[in-house]
Amino acid sequence: MVLLFSSCSKNLPVVDGTAAQKMANEWWVRLYDGGTAVTDFGHIATYNTTDNNNTQIWVDDQGELWDFKVKANADLNNLTFNASQAVSVIDNYNIKVTITDGKIIENVGKSKTGVTTDSIYMKIQFEDDPGTTYEIKGHARTRFAEDDYH
Repeated sequence: MVLLFSSCSKNLPVVDGTAAQKMANEWWVRLYDGGTAVTDFGHIATYNTTDNNNTQIWVDDQGELWDFKVKANADLNNLTFNASQAVSVIDNYNIKVTITDGKIIENVGKSKTGVTTDSIYMKIQFEDDPGTTYEIKGHARTRFAEDDYH
């Protein structure tokens, strides 16, 4: 018995990524005050804006650390980002947020099980806690269940 296989050539569209895809990811991070972790690991995300430009990203803590979601200015070549007095777009909690020294560092993070990932870091100030500069730092989510924190 002989089986013959053939393939068809389909005219599939070319699918490009988003303008901010180099900076878009999900992250496991902790909030630090003076070098001391003040939260357990929480889940945040960075992703493109709806106009898909290469100069801004969303930084979204998804209600896990402080409950903020702001647009940040992004430099995709250097993987850096910042926001000055950006108004968070969370319903009923529209505080101003300032992000400085935001950066993504490729291949220097470690997941819960030791997998090499990208790392994220930023300094952040919240309008409802004036005078305190926190740090947010962590690593990219691998999407392996054993690397998730909850």
